[in-house]
Amino acid sequence: MTYTLIHHTGCGTSRKGLALLEARGIAVEVRKYMTASGRLSVEDLQDIALKMGSVSPRAFLREKDAQQAGLSADLSDADLFQAMADNPKLIQRPIGLQGGRAVLGRPMEKLLDIL
Repeated sequence: MTYTLIHHTGCGTSRKGLALLEARGIAVEVRKYMTASGRLSVEDLQDIALKMGSVSPRAFLREKDAQQAGLSADLSDADLFQAMADNPKLIQRPIGLQGGRAVLGRPMEKLLDIL
């Protein structure tokens, strides 16, 4: 089963999470979601939320960046998913995906929880 890491090379925690997985000998498919070819769609984000246990997108929203972007605290989940798809900087990272499960790697050791 493939382990996919939603990864941002400019994030120290994301880099450390990738290194942790690789040090454990886990074959990782890296998805650089900040690049045009790796962007996450609304459907991708909804799938991640479902795999995290049907959570709100707020569970993996970068609150500081959401405030800086001027997003209202009372936005609907649908509007948040759209905002995150439009502006990937709003997505917390890293996120690990394997099979039907997903986990936010904060702290990075949580990435091991879905193995």
